[in-house]
Amino acid sequence: MTRLADCRISDPADFGRVALLVGGESAEREVSLDGGECVAGALKRRGVRFEVYDGTPDLFDAILARRIDRVFNLMHGPGGEDGAIQGALQLMKVPVTGSGVLGSALSMDKVRSKWVLERLAIRTAPFERTGARDDDAARIIERFGLPLFVKPAGLGSSIGVSRVERAEELPAAIELAAGYGEEVIVEPGIEGDEYFAGILGRTPLPLIRIETPRAFYDYEAKYHSDDTRYFCPAGLEPALEQRLQSEALAAFDALGAAGWGRVDFILDGQQRAWFLEVNTAPGMTDHSLVPQAAAAIGVDFDELVWRILETSL
Repeated sequence: MTRLADCRISDPADFGRVALLVGGESAEREVSLDGGECVAGALKRRGVRFEVYDGTPDLFDAILARRIDRVFNLMHGPGGEDGAIQGALQLMKVPVTGSGVLGSALSMDKVRSKWVLERLAIRTAPFERTGARDDDAARIIERFGLPLFVKPAGLGSSIGVSRVERAEELPAAIELAAGYGEEVIVEPGIEGDEYFAGILGRTPLPLIRIETPRAFYDYEAKYHSDDTRYFCPAGLEPALEQRLQSEALAAFDALGAAGWGRVDFILDGQQRAWFLEVNTAPGMTDHSLVPQAAAAIGVDFDELVWRILETSL
């Protein structure tokens, strides 16, 4: 069974004055705000002194006025999860939860993160880089066949992601993804079940397997659908689960991630993991995966929030 180290902090006063950073201006704003409400409730119940900041301008003013001792970062996407806020806080000497500049920036960039995984022989789907141009479509289909997945290279929460079943759908899917950033990646669809490995400190949490009646685990399935099914325990043999947890932690480490996060992968019919991405500030809503995995080993939501806050130490 997964076991976590004992907490290092017992008195909420030891955290000082905490800024809970949410919202921002990315396409993942609403997910961040929803999770922020849940985290704020946990901090309040645990007696942590905190204030909520929507985006960075007011946060920076509060830091300069010496009203903030540390930041609980739950701002997703560009600006919050890509190394920008981590770099600013590093220069201001304010500790922040989760990964630092390198781990955040590299994990957010799907192109460069996949290059690193490939270099280290960590299995990830082959891909093509493209943009809002139709002339790439025929070459990509010739290389990979169908189905395909088309994704913005620098965004999460499955925003702007399409599953392409027919050749004529590819140009529109590329155009949609390009609306969220200039760089787009196209990958072949890998047959298998989708799994998620939460990471807390140096500990991989129990794996979660999902089932959805939708074409894939898209934004609707993640945040709104009541038809998505979550399995934790995931139904794997213990030895296989332990191997996959170790591989997930290796992918997490390869991208320089730290503190807490989530590693997503497809398990194919030969029990090989194909790593999709590393998330350095996963969702914390009532549909979110890391809280579900933590609960499976007796760590309730409030305790999980506390332990994530400890990663700022």
